[in-house]
Amino acid sequence: MKKFLTSLASLALTLAITACSGAASQNSKTMTDTQNNTASNGDVIVDMKTTMGDIKLRLFGDTPRHRDNFVKLVNEGFYNGVLFHRVINDFMVQTGDPNSRDAQAGKMLGEGDPGYTIEAEIDYPRHFHHRGALAAARTGDNVNPERRSSGSQFYIVTGQTYNDSTITQMEKRMEMQAMQDAFNRLALAHRDSIMEMRRNRDQAGLQALQEKLAKEAEAEVAKNPVKITDEVRKAYTTEGGTPHLDGAYTVFGEVISGMDVVDKIQKVETDRNDRPKDDVRIISMTVEK
Repeated sequence: MKKFLTSLASLALTLAITACSGAASQNSKTMTDTQNNTASNGDVIVDMKTTMGDIKLRLFGDTPRHRDNFVKLVNEGFYNGVLFHRVINDFMVQTGDPNSRDAQAGKMLGEGDPGYTIEAEIDYPRHFHHRGALAAARTGDNVNPERRSSGSQFYIVTGQTYNDSTITQMEKRMEMQAMQDAFNRLALAHRDSIMEMRRNRDQAGLQALQEKLAKEAEAEVAKNPVKITDEVRKAYTTEGGTPHLDGAYTVFGEVISGMDVVDKIQKVETDRNDRPKDDVRIISMTVEK
């Protein structure tokens, strides 16, 4: 059994907490059908005007839930006036919090959304966190095991380049994380029995179930081994990006022009919460016809 797998005894407490909590009330809804002026399939181009310049985005047709939701919000003017509220040099720039529009200087941001989440459309390695990738923000796995996306917040990857040996090390860590994720999903399915054994202090039962689930997790990952493809490896060693986010967040588009503007945004001075000290704002967004 892999030593890195969380024990069921400790995982039981996490499951108990997760079962009794969740995202804030504004995140409790889910997105249903959206009405917009996009085609039922195919990529969509969006023009973004910011206070630091223009950025052109491509929304992928094979992530239709995220594409359609983004187009809906753009057409409603949802993003007009919203700040880039979280900016980290050599990592990413994040925006989409509606509470940021009239936020006072220094106010903590990042909790706002339109009142729903979006089902994940994670498609790695087809879509990965290369420089210029557009991806959806979300709450953490502890309260969001399905990795549902925020209804509005998104980030653009800047990242950094990596040498080949570092990429290989990351591949190994991704494999271990995939094993852990599989184990946690299986454990969640056995939550009731785990909690019962924990209440009864049945350590032998917990240990036996842990070993059983660990073997099942290993078998599950073996069917779809985690590998960094040659294409992905080349992108991260030449263009750069944030490979440690792959497989955990939905990448649903990319920058096709204006990365110089994104680079200017990532270089601005920020406070201790990574908010730019001088506001960087989305002026408007429009969908190209």
